[in-house]
Amino acid sequence: MYVIISNSKKSSVNRNVFHKGFEIAILLKAIDGILEIIGGILLVFLNPSRLNNLLVWLTQHELSEDPRDVIANFMIKLSAKFTMSTQYFGIFYLISHGIIKLILIIFLYKRKIWAYPLTIISLIMFIIYQIYRYILNPSIGLLILTIFDVIMIILTFIEYRRIKSAFI
Repeated sequence: MYVIISNSKKSSVNRNVFHKGFEIAILLKAIDGILEIIGGILLVFLNPSRLNNLLVWLTQHELSEDPRDVIANFMIKLSAKFTMSTQYFGIFYLISHGIIKLILIIFLYKRKIWAYPLTIISLIMFIIYQIYRYILNPSIGLLILTIFDVIMIILTFIEYRRIKSAFI
């Protein structure tokens, strides 16, 4: 038996799927924003010397068993690149990025019509910066974050059109 769904029902189902996707995406962005703020605050207490001591303590057992351990050696090399300027930049970037996300998400949740284009513009700026960072230092995490931001832009645009048409 075949079920025929009218075009209006199909479009209603599609709108509902995109709306739910948008709600899930802003929830994930809110969690990410909170974690960025927490990470930025924690970074205040993690200077290069403390990071080096922590990594030596965390990897000493593994390196005593296998001096060529890839992960432990990678962590040690990574900590050598962590400078005071890296720490300050990380604190500023994480806290400001997290706060901007949370503010935009609050306005999106309240369905403020002007917040949708502002969110899209902000995400485009974040993506440009993430691509720049990816070119300098390729990372799967940056790639995943960039893909998620692109999906977020698409969902925000679809939701913006839905909300805008409801106001007209």
